[in-house]
Amino acid sequence: MSRNLLTPEPSSRLDRGLVDLAGRLLPRICKGGVKGRLSILIFHQVLSEPDPFRPEALDAETFHWQIALLAEHFNLLSLPEAMERLRQGTLPPKAACVTFDDGYADNANVALPILLKHRVPATFFISTGYLDGGRMWHDTVIEAMRLMETDLLDLSDSLGQRFLSGTIHEKRRSTRRLIALLKNLDPSDRDALIDQIIEPVSSVLPTDLMMTSEQVRMMHKSGMTMGCHTVTHPIFTTVRMDTVRQEIQQGRAELESLLDEPVTLFAYPNGRPFDDYQAEHVRLVRDLGFEAAFSTARGVATQDTDDWQLPRFTPWDRIPSRFMARLLFNGFHTASTRVPLP
Repeated sequence: MSRNLLTPEPSSRLDRGLVDLAGRLLPRICKGGVKGRLSILIFHQVLSEPDPFRPEALDAETFHWQIALLAEHFNLLSLPEAMERLRQGTLPPKAACVTFDDGYADNANVALPILLKHRVPATFFISTGYLDGGRMWHDTVIEAMRLMETDLLDLSDSLGQRFLSGTIHEKRRSTRRLIALLKNLDPSDRDALIDQIIEPVSSVLPTDLMMTSEQVRMMHKSGMTMGCHTVTHPIFTTVRMDTVRQEIQQGRAELESLLDEPVTLFAYPNGRPFDDYQAEHVRLVRDLGFEAAFSTARGVATQDTDDWQLPRFTPWDRIPSRFMARLLFNGFHTASTRVPLP
């Protein structure tokens, strides 16, 4: 790994100094034992190179220094071990876990070698319906806009809007608008609109964005944990309860068939309490026998946290000192945002 961001030249010494200061403060905030505080990080993609159509996705160099900092300043545990020790009150100080959602192929091709180099365990929550050549719906929109050769995408009849698609900047803005509009639609309505959008480029869309079944097995054999993330990643508040149950049960069964062992961890698609899942969904996950489930609410987990609404947060920052500051700040907050259960 290039160390310019971690051991910088004099012009960047301030950044390194702030990183070290945050590291010294962490044990005071992220305590261990019965008052233990567990930080759970969530990642999605790790691209080999930056992609202008996916500005939020990490590239390999950024992920590398982030994992190096985590390994230097935290006690990184596998998620199953961390959950057991959290319940027992035996967490070490500065306890943290790394998780990934969805099942992107770059998790195996790019992220895994970095994790193994630093001996960092991670949990991967897999949406099984996209393995072996599938695509998540928002990726279909992104890739269709990337390939679009017209200057205007006219969806006046369906969405009442038109989208500029001439330059890369227009395509990026239009992609963000489209995803925001489509996100909370009923999945069948959303997919029908996406079929309309991709029609001119459907034959050349990529089929290698998500993992293969063999990659899932390979990652598990390398020591990584696999968790359930449904089949097709529906936002639970947009579909019927029987659909939610079927998505969870089928996703779990498919993953267990691949791994030949029980799958005991679950992550809610999108994961925001109230907006994306509600009390009946938490009860269903619990009643289906999962040992723990994870949201995308910020904060750290403690012994008082609901085991089926454990918090995770995304460290977006691309500067080491800000990355460490966000981890430190998150450590102050226990998981207060959760759906109350009767």
